Amino acid sequence: MFFLLLKFKQCTNQELTPFFSRIVQVNEPLFLFASSYKNLNIYSMKQFLYCLVFLVVTQMSAQQIQKVEPPVWWVGMQNTELELMIYGEDIASFTPSIKSKKITVTGITRTENKNYLFLKLELKHAKAGKFDIKFKKKSTKGFSYTYELKARDLTQKHVGFNSSDAIYLITPDRFVNGITENDVVATLLEKKIDRTDDYGRHGGDITGISNKLDYIHDLGFTAIWPCPLLTNDMKESSYHGYAMTDFYEVDPRFGTLAEYVDLSDKMTNKGMKLIMDQVANHIGLEHWWMKDLPAVDWVNYQKEFLKGETVITNHKRTTVQDLYVSKKDKALHTEGWFVSAMPDLNQKNPLLATYLIQNSIWWVETLNLGGIRQDTYPYPDKNFMSDWAKAIMTEYPAFSIVGEEWSTNPLLVGYWQQGANNKDGYESNLTSTMDFPMQKAVVDGLNEAETWGTGLVKLYEGLSNDFSYANPEKIMIFPDNHDMGRVFTQLKEDIPNTKMALGYMLSLPRIPQVYYGTEILMENTAKPDDHGLIRTDFPGGWEGDAVNAFTGVGMNDAQLDMQLFLKKILNYRKSSTAIHTGKTIHFSPSKNVYVLARVLNDETVVIVLNKNTDSFSLDLNRFEELGLAGKKLKNVVSEATFTWNEVLELNARGFYMFTTKL
Repeated sequence: MFFLLLKFKQCTNQELTPFFSRIVQVNEPLFLFASSYKNLNIYSMKQFLYCLVFLVVTQMSAQQIQKVEPPVWWVGMQNTELELMIYGEDIASFTPSIKSKKITVTGITRTENKNYLFLKLELKHAKAGKFDIKFKKKSTKGFSYTYELKARDLTQKHVGFNSSDAIYLITPDRFVNGITENDVVATLLEKKIDRTDDYGRHGGDITGISNKLDYIHDLGFTAIWPCPLLTNDMKESSYHGYAMTDFYEVDPRFGTLAEYVDLSDKMTNKGMKLIMDQVANHIGLEHWWMKDLPAVDWVNYQKEFLKGETVITNHKRTTVQDLYVSKKDKALHTEGWFVSAMPDLNQKNPLLATYLIQNSIWWVETLNLGGIRQDTYPYPDKNFMSDWAKAIMTEYPAFSIVGEEWSTNPLLVGYWQQGANNKDGYESNLTSTMDFPMQKAVVDGLNEAETWGTGLVKLYEGLSNDFSYANPEKIMIFPDNHDMGRVFTQLKEDIPNTKMALGYMLSLPRIPQVYYGTEILMENTAKPDDHGLIRTDFPGGWEGDAVNAFTGVGMNDAQLDMQLFLKKILNYRKSSTAIHTGKTIHFSPSKNVYVLARVLNDETVVIVLNKNTDSFSLDLNRFEELGLAGKKLKNVVSEATFTWNEVLELNARGFYMFTTKL
């Protein structure tokens, strides 16, 4: 470098120009930094080039490494081990070392790919700060890479979602477009916005969610689950987020890491919890790994992929528990790719397993998360998933994780919950599963005519299955989600039935989740199974929308009524300890009416689902065990009060919620 700087002092402007151009050609990332050199005088150019050469030489060392993941870590973790994935050209030919009495290198792992190196560190005695990792090999001078260990934010409590919460599920691309400037990013593969294309990008983002936190909070929700916000650099249909191409990068079309952190901070200030949607089962085909796979067994059916073949899963989720399953069927389920655009990760590879566990913990720590939702839970290696959940819960004992098991069989759903008495001895360490069985029971029961075996009895018997769950109050119930038809469509656009479904679910011993737009009767009736239409733009989320659900402009009476209905139920629920943790008592349906109560201390909440189309007199003597005789109760929706005597007049088909809290 000294020689080069000495030569600069002797150069003319004309002589420096070709030298400068050569640097730009060799090192393209410096182009923007260097693009204004022609406007410099000879003195300024020499000063500029002095700095430039220093940067070039520095970057030549850094260029040896393209990625280090996790990008930063923390001291003071329960698990004091850290394993870094280091990626760079021929990096495996170097030997890393650290000169520190506080940090110990406990392992160096090389794979079949010379561009990867895995460095295991012991951080038990480490202090927050930066340190150098030195890389050396024979016949070269080597280079250093500076890594940072941060101090943990001890104000973060990482308390997970529970039965006192109500969760608002959002497809971010379809909620609110807060920043139009990030709608199209030239460096990514999908380069257009088209709101007329159900499967194209529409422009919603993180700032849009942040801007509407007051709306979500005022409705009565206490937690938000956005579908994945990490980079999905896919050629098409990248909006949904489930084909991740970088596990440590926020998709720039959604925003920045700083904006993601800001969303979390604002939610914390409102007493709300942020739930992150994660995917351990698969990645997007355009993930940077797929261009230079870290090991020969990094993804399942890797040999077939390299030959141009794709092996798709059979989606037979019962193979995980089936006592009589064939090895071939079971392997194809867990190892086959979810779809051709989503390579299936091999969690049996210990390096990948550690990477995925650390990635989840990194996001909990970075975003101060209040929970994780894990996609396609029965598809990855189940022993890994147990280890993954255990690692997170060991680090954050008050945390919550919900896993998606899309089955209407309560035995399969219950298998995955922590504490289940499984015949094979499997312990999932997973706090929560998703109540697909109850969701189907509610929809079927409300749609069906009332007979001995159909109608409201489906709800009654569905809830009776709680005996099979280890912790039913930790299971997540929902009227619909981003992968199924809107509940208003499922219930044939019947408003009283929709209110009964929502009110009932919000009163159960469960953790309720509601999909954005349910509060304004969003539907997908024109195409019942079309995912793009299910994930319709929220009205008012884009400038110029004729209908604005945030202000009420352009909304019809039915939409405004449903919005107010949910707001009243949710806000009552927010402070109802009887609904959060109270005893549940329900009475078998009779004469088209189903009654359920939640009781804790002096608070009793009575839920009535009434399918009668004419006025009906409900005999209250049957419910004597509730101890309500002579007590005054209030209708949570209408706010009218009455005294519990012998008969309750039900004047309309629909949902009723009464409380002793006046």
